[in-house]
Amino acid sequence: MLPPHRLTGSRRAAPGTRRHRLSRLVAALVVLAVAAGLPVAGPAHAAPAVNYTNPLVNQRADPHIVRHTDGYYYLTATVPQYDRIVLRRATTLAGLATAPETTIWQRHASGEMGAHIWAPEIHFINNRWYVYFAAGRSDDVWRIRMYVLENAAANPLTGSWTERGRITTPWDTFSLDASTFVANGVRYLTWAQQEPGIATNSNVYLARMGANPWQITGPVARLVVPSYDWETRGHRVAEGPAVIQRNGRIFLTYSASATDANYCLGLLSAPATANLLDPAAWTRSPTPVFASNAATGQYGPGHNSFTVSEDGQSDILVYHDRNYRDINGDPLNDPNRRTRIQKLYWNADGTPNFGIPVPDGPTPVRLRAHDLTTSYVRHYEHRARVEPNVTNLADSQFRVVTGLAGSGTVSLESTNFPGYYLRHRGYAGYVERNDGSTLFAGDASFHRRPGLAASAGISLESQNFPGRYLRHRDGLLQLEPVASAAELASATFHLE
Repeated sequence: MLPPHRLTGSRRAAPGTRRHRLSRLVAALVVLAVAAGLPVAGPAHAAPAVNYTNPLVNQRADPHIVRHTDGYYYLTATVPQYDRIVLRRATTLAGLATAPETTIWQRHASGEMGAHIWAPEIHFINNRWYVYFAAGRSDDVWRIRMYVLENAAANPLTGSWTERGRITTPWDTFSLDASTFVANGVRYLTWAQQEPGIATNSNVYLARMGANPWQITGPVARLVVPSYDWETRGHRVAEGPAVIQRNGRIFLTYSASATDANYCLGLLSAPATANLLDPAAWTRSPTPVFASNAATGQYGPGHNSFTVSEDGQSDILVYHDRNYRDINGDPLNDPNRRTRIQKLYWNADGTPNFGIPVPDGPTPVRLRAHDLTTSYVRHYEHRARVEPNVTNLADSQFRVVTGLAGSGTVSLESTNFPGYYLRHRGYAGYVERNDGSTLFAGDASFHRRPGLAASAGISLESQNFPGRYLRHRDGLLQLEPVASAAELASATFHLE
């Protein structure tokens, strides 16, 4: 049996939504907004599936990816030697995996900015490129402060980088992870810092930016002081803030606890019209929204950023993690945090659904019913069914892999239960563990056909019962012959 506590999820009906495609103009505006420092999310409706392979880049932590108007994605991240800032670019997210990497700046040989070069972020502001990063001193490596580089070249891999110096905050204390965003025409800086009189390693703060994008101005708002159990494991940490905007709200993620398997993401949200410098305007999730998952073999996911897919229709979560739990010694000395990407989904109430860190390899998809536009294939107590508003996202995510029976077929592997596959048994759909038998392989293999009711979708014809297709009926997935228009529609799904 699948563990019951991992199979339960919301089964409430979702309000109806209408599906439409973004025009090229809207997609272009999304790109322009992101490039200008306006981290606006993609469309509110479900978007086509994305196809990526994880990990994207090995030994690169604290990843930050931005898509620019020149058609390129730019990736910068912490290198395990903590001695330089690197940058690569490609026209696709997948292309970043093999793109040449350029060192754009190296630590100083002595004194300030001489050690612990951490968490660079690249932003395009007022027609110039800026990199925010943290650094210690060569003679005091833990005297971590925030700094900014500037480049006026169109291509940030070329041109010269000018050191604009340290970001000054009200306290001369441990500070890091500067990030910036624009809301209602106002540019803000958010960061993590140790505040005198508060017994934590770091808290999350917010302030308006001044005339220059390396200066803050006005009051500083303290948004997060780590206090929950999941924020205080190993260390009392809230750091790595990142912002995405959607549905009239601003969502701010942050990373918590030590940088080992305890590392995880928390979430704040506020109305876009609120006074963002009022801590009371923000709602904080009492539980982590993204955490280690032993089933998928992913540990310590965190320090994320957000970008968009190549077609501009999907939001992409960028983060690092490790593929093992146990670490010998200080986690900071372990070099194997990897840059990973996966699709970020949205609940019917307009809130983000991070799901779980997906397994290494191809990213999963969801199967939306053609005739029930807010309902998805999911598993619940082994049974495969179609339901709306599946807030336990991973129950509705499957990896499309080479068919267990071969012969040009595909199989659908559960995301949160690797080794479990969608199969038919007694002409009913189930998600069950592969027992290695020929019978199971045949039951779990399907010929992928163009959608019977819409060629843009797909239909899944049984490998061992030709002419029978997976379809939904009365909320359950069945294997049946189909003929009428309604039956063809119920056997058609769209990958998202």
